[in-house]
Amino acid sequence: MRIPRSPPGISPCRVTAEPEMGLFDWIHGDDREQAADLPVAAPPTSDDIEAALKRAEQMVLEAQVPTAVLARTLRIITVVRQIVPRLGNLGLQSQEAYTVVATSTDYLPESLASYLALPRDWADTREVANGKSSLLLLIDQLDLLGLTIDRMYDAANRQDATSLAAQGVFLNEKLGGVRTVVRMEESAPAKNNPLDLD
Repeated sequence: MRIPRSPPGISPCRVTAEPEMGLFDWIHGDDREQAADLPVAAPPTSDDIEAALKRAEQMVLEAQVPTAVLARTLRIITVVRQIVPRLGNLGLQSQEAYTVVATSTDYLPESLASYLALPRDWADTREVANGKSSLLLLIDQLDLLGLTIDRMYDAANRQDATSLAAQGVFLNEKLGGVRTVVRMEESAPAKNNPLDLD
């Protein structure tokens, strides 16, 4: 058996930086170069979030959705609007901040659009999954989004409340005020019953 020799000037154990192309890549072209040239979308800004919330609000108002859908959607929109200025408190790269942004720009609009694409009488009366109509499935989704957003709102405000308590302790120690022990109360869990009006 004869071992082929390398061409002159090339060492036999040369490692190439270029990945080898397979037969499929050779026939269809190398998509890796094209993927590298695609622009990466910037993360949504506060203006993008507000625009998405306005679109969702407009969707439910123009479609004259059932009151249960309208009330839940408007509640979610209101709470997200209160969170947006405090997104930094959650940490801009945190899962909580991502959840707030995704709820306003993706989860909420997608749920509403899927429901609104159906004929109203069919969506409100026909069972489609687990014995529930499309309307009841949407209400379940809105309840879950509302509960999640309430948790994010609590988390966004918790940092400021903690800072306020720490400042009170500092002032008492520094200025010799009334010495009281300051304890942060655990936040009450968001209510699971969507019918609670508190």
